[in-house]
Amino acid sequence: PRVCVVGSGPAGFYTAQHILKHHGGAQVDIYEKLPVPFGLVRFGVAPDHPEVKNVINAFTQTARSERCAYYGNVTVGRDVTVAELRQAYHAVVLSYGAEDNRVLGIPGENLSGVYSAREFVGWYNGLPENRDLKPDLSCETALILGHGNVALDIARILLSPLSLLRKTDITDGSLAALACSKVKRVWLAGRRGPLQVAFTIKELREMINLPGARPVLNPADFTGLENAVKDAPRPRKRLTELMIKTALEKPGEKTLEAQAAAPREWGLKFQRSPQEVLPTADGRRARGIRMALTRLEGSGDSAKAIPTGDVEELDCGLVLSSIGYRSLPLDPSVPFDTQRGIIPNSSGRVEGVPGLYCSGWVKRGPTGVIITTMNDSFDTAQSVLEDLQVGALDMSTSREGFGAVESILHSRGVRPVSFSDWEKIDAAEVARGKAAGKPREKIVDPQEMLRLIGH
Repeated sequence: PRVCVVGSGPAGFYTAQHILKHHGGAQVDIYEKLPVPFGLVRFGVAPDHPEVKNVINAFTQTARSERCAYYGNVTVGRDVTVAELRQAYHAVVLSYGAEDNRVLGIPGENLSGVYSAREFVGWYNGLPENRDLKPDLSCETALILGHGNVALDIARILLSPLSLLRKTDITDGSLAALACSKVKRVWLAGRRGPLQVAFTIKELREMINLPGARPVLNPADFTGLENAVKDAPRPRKRLTELMIKTALEKPGEKTLEAQAAAPREWGLKFQRSPQEVLPTADGRRARGIRMALTRLEGSGDSAKAIPTGDVEELDCGLVLSSIGYRSLPLDPSVPFDTQRGIIPNSSGRVEGVPGLYCSGWVKRGPTGVIITTMNDSFDTAQSVLEDLQVGALDMSTSREGFGAVESILHSRGVRPVSFSDWEKIDAAEVARGKAAGKPREKIVDPQEMLRLIGH
């Protein structure tokens, strides 16, 4: 069987890995719109979290298998359609992730100084489409809307000492911009309360221990919460206990000295829902934000934030909205639920389209960490394997796979990038990084990548 996977992030690679491992004859081709592979492992994971990127080693093993091929620089839906892929392969798996962000839908969100978390993360991680972002970091106070790990990542990058960032694979341009940054205070605001935050304890602990930055948590937000979390699941309980401890504990002398000397600070604001980004006098830039104060109805993860009618204004010249990523429809021939931002499916089988599957964020929505995506992708791969086993996929006709796609791409003037091409780009990045004392210096211009491999 010839199987094609669209998207080379964790979902795509884990799907390919599982099919290759459990079917001795399957051939899997992976298509990717960028010249370079690995999706959010390369462009989403924070530069100071290199251990999370170790999965790249396993993905590289998969890509080097003689039954797997990688074709970068191919945009499915434009260079080749899903219908054409379905003609060329026995099964097609869509694993292209979430390439857009949810919008706030409030006045002023298009002012200069307002950015989505997605584009800001893409900027410091070298995602080609965000390389020219040039965020204005000339203000003292930044506000991040959202209480997830991405929000904490951004706060950490904004407040980290340069000496720490210089040793990472953060891009040269963003390091230079952060070196001139005037931001010294970062607030993270969420619509709900401390019991509903979505970040995890590891990320929170890292933030609390960040050198040169002190946490500012309002004790009033945490009083009486010890009882409320007594019966909560362990991860939620430990996370809340750490916030309570940080907010309520009297710091020792040593901590006090360190905090007094800390030039930067960050804090969590709860039960605040953004209403409007306030413009400067000339109407061009953000100068602050108006937030509605909310009260919670219900408890736990299902609690809803209801506006109380009270509002509060906060001065900030930088607003980052970290309220989630969003998948987009790829091709008119593929069913898409615009409400939920996913492809309607059952265990990865796309509804009403036999032989078409999906995995990762486009299958279940943009939540979870790499391990969540791994299990989800194995689930989809299992559906493909079962369908092969019970004869649900038409194996009577041989499919040409890349042979058929290659002639289509050729006729449209598209030259795919192979995995060995990527390895040349990889080697060049690592060499450039070495010269600068970093693990790698990412190339951010796709044209430069293509020149490097002689395309």
